Amino acid sequence: MMEEGGRVPLVKYGSVVSLLVVLLAFWFRSPQNAVLDDRLDTVLSSLLRAEKKVGVNNVARPKVAIGFGGCVDLIVDGVSFLNKIGISHTDRPVHHDYLENAEQLAQSFGYFFAPGAAAERFMLNDTLFNELVEGARDLPGNRWSIGGNAPVMAGRMAMEGCDLLLGGSFSTDFTDVLSQHITVAGEVIDEQDIHLILEYSSGASWGNYTSQRANRYIIHSDDHNPYLASMDEFAEKLKDFEPDLLVVGGLQMMDNFPFKAGEREALLSHLAELLSSSTPQIGIHFEMASFVEESIMEDLLEYIIPHADSLGMNEQELPNLLSLLKGSNITVLSDPSPRVATVLDQMREVYRILNQRYKDATADSDTNGANSEAKLLTRLHVHTLAFQAMIVTRGSQWKNIMSATAKASLTANRHVCGSNDIDPSKARLIMDDSFSISLREGSQRILLQETRPVSCWYEDDYEICVAPVLVCTEVYQTAGGGDNISAAGLVLQI
Repeated sequence: MMEEGGRVPLVKYGSVVSLLVVLLAFWFRSPQNAVLDDRLDTVLSSLLRAEKKVGVNNVARPKVAIGFGGCVDLIVDGVSFLNKIGISHTDRPVHHDYLENAEQLAQSFGYFFAPGAAAERFMLNDTLFNELVEGARDLPGNRWSIGGNAPVMAGRMAMEGCDLLLGGSFSTDFTDVLSQHITVAGEVIDEQDIHLILEYSSGASWGNYTSQRANRYIIHSDDHNPYLASMDEFAEKLKDFEPDLLVVGGLQMMDNFPFKAGEREALLSHLAELLSSSTPQIGIHFEMASFVEESIMEDLLEYIIPHADSLGMNEQELPNLLSLLKGSNITVLSDPSPRVATVLDQMREVYRILNQRYKDATADSDTNGANSEAKLLTRLHVHTLAFQAMIVTRGSQWKNIMSATAKASLTANRHVCGSNDIDPSKARLIMDDSFSISLREGSQRILLQETRPVSCWYEDDYEICVAPVLVCTEVYQTAGGGDNISAAGLVLQI
């Protein structure tokens, strides 16, 4: 009885102390911190208000078909993992298109680690890859997660109120954990491919290198997903599913994969036929990824991108695509923290060049009496660490651009922090207080307004929206960020 009775005052005392600590922290916080906290709170509430202006119809849920492939992600702390398996930092960071040995892994990881740029590489050496996976299995703090562009985007869209048709070859263990709103089209396989995700935080150190921002380096030795084995069954089920939107992703699995001569082109040509046979009213979105092989980028420009009226990509993939469109080589590493004006100018160029290509192809078809199955690009979404930017053609099918940009911004924080509830104390704004809309001299500057943080304006035949991201400061996971962000933005526009 004495012990029982003695606990109550201690609990009460502890609660009082906790309350006093909170009150004292609030009382003694600096005026500057108070202003920053208030600003973050205002930006957050304003973004939430913008997001909620548009809801998803839960009675007639939007239907989205997504392909292709999927995997299981084994997520580890990259620096701890490399230290554990004895891969030392290198004084010679080097870009490699693919990996064959531990030295190349160290060089490639170091190349992207310091600037904090996302990268994904195929490992030709199966034996080494399996050894890496076994080493990662035993690492404290590792996590397993559903991976692959298509399943991750499908998961987000199901969470946001859509019904999904997912194309991919999956094990029963994999399909058992998918949302009930996801229907799978594809064969059952015995064992799911594993992709190894080396995550690292902002300010992490590896030898002489310090990362400028949180990001991830992905390694895989995937021999299922490059073949798009689910494509035929996906195409068959697509007819009855009648989607509002068709999404293509995961094609980076083909990058540097050792196909036989002509094999990849045949697969992409078959996919192009699937896309061109879809109802013209159905929007087609292509989600870019980390491509380093120039020939596959050229194949994408020939077979896939002309059929997409919506594209999604990050700050590395945008200049990569633009460089190729302008006849230059692929840009392996770009500025991981670009300014708004730089990104907007690159987006305008991609929009202009691709639509000029469409017009030229249409004119050639008219001259030759053939039918052009290409589409105008009417939507372009770029997601960066600091902000979201979107271009939508006026009068196109893509609606609610302001709310969609806000939702994409909020989803960036939700995914990276690993919580649907956004905590301003675990976030910061790194976008400038004002930004120029172009690098051209005399361009307008737009002030970031806390009460209306999504800035939208019209140019030519399109509307542009830019929204700041509440950058997560306590990172749970960066892998899959782009897929979650793109998927969330699309949900409000179909």
